[in-house]
Amino acid sequence: MLLLAVGLSVLFSSPDKPAVTLRQWADAQPTGFVATAASELEGTSTTATYGQPFNTTPGAAQKLGPISIQKWFGVVYPIDPARSFVLDPLSTLPSTPALRTAIHRYEAAGPAQQHAWAAAYAKLLASRSLSAGLPPVTTSAEGPVPTLLSSLLGMARSGGLDSALVAHSSFYNDDYTKPLMFLGDSATAQDNSYWNKIVTAEHLQGSQWGVMNETGSWPGQPWLWLYSMWYQVPPMSTSGNADILVIAIVAVLSVALLLVPFIPGLRSIPRWIPLHRAIWRRYYNEAPVAATDPAAGTAAPPAPGKDLPAGALGTEGA
Repeated sequence: MLLLAVGLSVLFSSPDKPAVTLRQWADAQPTGFVATAASELEGTSTTATYGQPFNTTPGAAQKLGPISIQKWFGVVYPIDPARSFVLDPLSTLPSTPALRTAIHRYEAAGPAQQHAWAAAYAKLLASRSLSAGLPPVTTSAEGPVPTLLSSLLGMARSGGLDSALVAHSSFYNDDYTKPLMFLGDSATAQDNSYWNKIVTAEHLQGSQWGVMNETGSWPGQPWLWLYSMWYQVPPMSTSGNADILVIAIVAVLSVALLLVPFIPGLRSIPRWIPLHRAIWRRYYNEAPVAATDPAAGTAAPPAPGKDLPAGALGTEGA
């Protein structure tokens, strides 16, 4: 079995695909990358408007009736998209006069002015192909945003942004929440984004039952179908509270499964539909004629080799 396992692993390798990087995205769709970064500055991205556990965006928390479980847990992984995805990474670059001036000017402005600059630049990018280069800036309506985002694009193309967005809280850099959130923001804003094309091709979209954890034709975890199924059924398929509704349904079903031995009628199904006797037919065929089914409420015969009468093995066997 060991030789077989090693041989098959060498022959077939792993079904997992290499990680998608921000560098690949920035090279393939520079305008798409910068447009997503502009939405982070503007405060209109999915991350910026998601609410807990990332931020306290008003009215963003999902509810189950009057209860907002999302608010109960609070902001446990704080992400300020403008700072986390743009300003903080840029602060790690070697200082240049143009970039230093742009960062200082942006941070010194009020929220309304920052939003106006980002919105003006996002509007300029909206009419361009995602794979096109950055447009020339001919007005002052965009403020320092073009300088900030062109520097961020250069950082992403060099591979520096991938490193900057990975948390360095321990020796092993294994927290990829921020780069994943940044990539995910492009998928919700742009139908033909780099990330959207990848997940669609691998059948990982929510509408494709993409919660199966493996790519391509590999089955992944089949038990997750019960969780993913509810996202395809109204009202969850169209509700803004889909996550909490699905969690509640699966929680109720899980509790019901645990309570099966205590629910009259439900616990008697094996006696009414003795499917187990067909599965274990050899055991029941070889059992003594007087044996009865344990599902009927009486003891079953011991399995061969179990609970033998005293002295059955003889002196030698003992």
